[in-house]
Amino acid sequence: MSTSTESPGAKGPEFQAEQAVDWTDFRDHLSTAERSGKRRWLYPKRVQGRFYRARTYVSWMLLAVLFAGPLIRIHGNPLLMFNLVERRFAVLGQIFWPHDMVVFAVALLLGLTSIIIFTTAFGRLWCGWTCPQTLLMEMVFRKLECAIEGDSVQQRALAAAPWSARKLLTKGVKHAIFFGLSFVIANTLLSYIIGSEQLLGIIRDDPRRHLTGLAFMLLFTLLFYAIFARFREQACIFICPYGRFQSTVIDENTLVVAYDHPRGERRGAWRHRQTADARRAAGLGDCVNCRQCVAVCPTGIDIRDGTQMECVNCTACIDACDAVMDRLGRPRGLIRYASLNSIERGEPVRFTPRLGAYLGLLAGLAGLLTWLVFSRSGLETTLLRAPGALFYQTADGKIANLYTVKLVNRTTRDIAVQFKLANAVGDLQVMGGGGLIVPKQDLATTSVLIDLPPSALQGPTTRLRVRVYADGQMVETLRTMFIGPEHEEHDD
Repeated sequence: MSTSTESPGAKGPEFQAEQAVDWTDFRDHLSTAERSGKRRWLYPKRVQGRFYRARTYVSWMLLAVLFAGPLIRIHGNPLLMFNLVERRFAVLGQIFWPHDMVVFAVALLLGLTSIIIFTTAFGRLWCGWTCPQTLLMEMVFRKLECAIEGDSVQQRALAAAPWSARKLLTKGVKHAIFFGLSFVIANTLLSYIIGSEQLLGIIRDDPRRHLTGLAFMLLFTLLFYAIFARFREQACIFICPYGRFQSTVIDENTLVVAYDHPRGERRGAWRHRQTADARRAAGLGDCVNCRQCVAVCPTGIDIRDGTQMECVNCTACIDACDAVMDRLGRPRGLIRYASLNSIERGEPVRFTPRLGAYLGLLAGLAGLLTWLVFSRSGLETTLLRAPGALFYQTADGKIANLYTVKLVNRTTRDIAVQFKLANAVGDLQVMGGGGLIVPKQDLATTSVLIDLPPSALQGPTTRLRVRVYADGQMVETLRTMFIGPEHEEHDD
């Protein structure tokens, strides 16, 4: 692999080639590691272009949703919340509880199917355009780093320079900003877990009353700081399984960021006043081996080597290559979104049967999830016999059983609940007295005592139906078992 630094028409600093590692067995080595195993620190060059502008607009929108999500309310509920402590979750203002495990299971299947479909059709589009790690790293931390330390050449020179007051100040300012931003991200994550109101209450309260929470907050801050200040692209390469997963679902019709090797090869420098015909006659392709695609890559790979696990489809190489082609007067698209078949055979993008099967499964799961969400009752009640409780006989000779009732109110109003026996003559009492009110978007637990006369028993076990009324209207019928004595003697 040559590393010519000759300029295609000019020798400006924007065409200075990056120092390359000449490895022919690139698939057996990571782009961010030396032969010795030592990490090779990357200094991606700042990129400009149509795809980068589009990614910037998308990132602004997604980052706004990310940081504003806990503050947005729909019917008084958070847009998104995953309160693992209270086992209370909110998605688009809808509250979900552990009782909604079927909904969670279908949603998980839907998410996995969506990932498979998008990867099959468009490769790692998620990684380059919507992944929070990529958005924060490339669109926030990387831009701040470039604003403080300069572009890749200045960053590399600063890293190699001996420590001085200027270097210490520059590095100190950068890492202080990184740490502060990591603290903001950690607080945002916490607001997704406990809710923005609780977080604001903790912030306003005496810190000495929340030492444990502050300790965890500091740990999360250090974690995010380590990821964005040091670990960086290693999170995508070593931790995230998506890059390895994509090899099982992409095929020759998948759209990925690809190098048009029939057009680009054989590589060679573009000589002064050389025409495209003369170049082709010399057996050279459009690739001038300027290595700008490598210089801008955030994971340090050479896209000309083909689809690789480290590629996150960020399109930086497309913008860099298009800029070179524009200066040379050659058509754009030497590196572009394309499939293997479109490059090697010139075939258009095809709708494959496998993709159709995935889409059918996705539509079915989406329909099932929609039905489960919108068919949920506003009040869900679970009636179970109290653990370890046996029947007993009351003073007036009746047989009594104790039950535990759990009620989930999914509505935005308080609900008054009543219970009535449907198929037996007896008494049903809510323990504690008074009316049972289930607060809005909350979970209530209480005990219910059911008394039946011996004549109403059907044996050791009697099937009971209990009707549940919400604000005077029957909403569901519960079924349970009533336990009594095996033999009951009656005086003649």
